[in-house]
Amino acid sequence: MLEPPVNVMRLSLHPDGLAPRILNLDDWADHLLTRLRREVELTADPRLCNLLKEAETLHRPSGKPAHSPHPSALAIPLRIQTRLGPLSFFSTITVFGTPVDVTISEIALEMLYPADHETDLIVRAASAK
Repeated sequence: MLEPPVNVMRLSLHPDGLAPRILNLDDWADHLLTRLRREVELTADPRLCNLLKEAETLHRPSGKPAHSPHPSALAIPLRIQTRLGPLSFFSTITVFGTPVDVTISEIALEMLYPADHETDLIVRAASAK
């Protein structure tokens, strides 16, 4: 999974990847899969179609009651267990591309930001070392 090119969707959902550390895996996986399904609908890109099929086989909901926000919520936090303790992040995605630039793929950059005060403090302390 760590051989280039690394695929974050696969790394996030794979049982040998980050999945066991994600504390709200069902909610986070649902968020990722919903986003990927939308990309497939918009682009019909065969590589994304294959990734969606793979991602859907990687994640099987736990059957635990979901604690996710309303489906129209703008942000789903990524809650992950780390050596520093549980951390919570929200993500933003910036897409670089223009409507007339149809010959190249869009470049998307996803950034994670602390979703709560405790995570912010822990991340700042760790980055100061």
